[in-house]
This record gives sequence, structure tokens and C-alpha cells, in this order.
Amino acid sequence: MAEIRDEFEQDMDNKKEILLSCQNSKNLNSCYNCQEIFACQTRKDYVDAVYNSMSKGKTEGGFDF
Repeated sequence: MAEIRDEFEQDMDNKKEILLSCQNSKNLNSCYNCQEIFACQTRKDYVDAVYNSMSKGKTEGGFDF
């Protein structure tokens, strides 16, 4: 039976696919080897999506593990 994923988890999955595609296009297996790591909007979007997935969109913290 497939796990039901909420909107935050689905967004995180989508952002992860975009991030992995970017890494693959640059022949990298990590963002840490990329020159654009600190200015990269793709990476920022993924990190934000992970945070939102853990906090379920709450801005005051309180992660759901």
C-alpha cells in the first residue's frame, strides 16, 4: 500500500527531483562541489521545502518527526 504524502512532502519530492536534475546536468553528486552553492535558488528552494515538510508549514518551528 502506497504511503499518503501531504502537500509539503510532495513539494519536497518535486524540489528534490529538480535539485538532482541540476546536479546531474553539472556532473555533480552533491551541491557542495558547485561554485554556485551559496547563491543557488534551486538549492534554497529544496532546503526550504525540507524545512516546510518537517514543520508542516508552521513558521514558529516545532518539527513533526
